[in-house]
Amino acid sequence: MVSYYHFQRMNKALPDPGSWDEYFETFLAGNVVWGSWFDHVKGWWKKKDSHPILYLFYEDMRKDPKREIRKIMEFLGKNLKEEILDKIVYNTSFDVMKRNPMTNYINEIKMNHNLSPFLRKGVVGDWKNQFTEAQNKQFNEYHEKNMADTSLDTHFRGLS
Repeated sequence: MVSYYHFQRMNKALPDPGSWDEYFETFLAGNVVWGSWFDHVKGWWKKKDSHPILYLFYEDMRKDPKREIRKIMEFLGKNLKEEILDKIVYNTSFDVMKRNPMTNYINEIKMNHNLSPFLRKGVVGDWKNQFTEAQNKQFNEYHEKNMADTSLDTHFRGLS
């Protein structure tokens, strides 16, 4: 939700998301540009039963990028030399990608980087600095209710 909010703030092609508090309610209601996040995620999660899809999580990539890249290699049936794997780990690190104009989308016509850079922070759990305790409680309840019919573990952790 936090990433969507900042992306919508900086993307001139999208409607202004309003304040964080307004966006929080809009997001939970599923009234964002791409529709309900919950429906979107659950729809793709169900596809794993009929399509070969590899799911990776940002938290896992930050924790152990080499392990996650090996998962991709295995999924694709590839076996790369260790030095190539190390180059991939380096060049796909958040800090390197943030400095690379090929990955950190810089288009001042469509994006207002004064409001928010395309690649913002890359910090796992930084959403805790955006949510109030009441919003965290509300989101956790909403998430539990809307994701109850799925086995997906989204790595969400409360403020407590």
